[in-house]
Amino acid sequence: MALTDKLQALLDNPRVYAMLGTVAPSGYAQVNPMWIDREGDLITFNSEIGRAKVRQLEADPRVTVTLFDLDEPYNYTQLQGTVTTVTGHEAEDHIDRLAKKYLDKDQYPWREEGAHRIKYIFTPVRTSGM
Repeated sequence: MALTDKLQALLDNPRVYAMLGTVAPSGYAQVNPMWIDREGDLITFNSEIGRAKVRQLEADPRVTVTLFDLDEPYNYTQLQGTVTTVTGHEAEDHIDRLAKKYLDKDQYPWREEGAHRIKYIFTPVRTSGM
């Protein structure tokens, strides 16, 4: 799905956050605030390996992502789709790019020793809102 100009602008804005919805083992939704970005028409986000959402996405790659602008929180876009993963150096570099976007820092400041990152590439199949 090609991203519209409006959606690209929303994803490029450092005042826009995502709420990531995954399916927990209980069947209930787990929703987490996330930094989000795009690379061309690819939507990306990142997590630390070992977190609950990572395990949930391994079990079921379907997600719902709601984007909202901190300056206009009632103006939102919801996307549904699936994710694929990238690990290694690309995932580690990706979290640093997100830190630059959201914190204006060259490196992710909360990196724990021995922790490894995972980069998600989100492919939306449905969008609503905005």
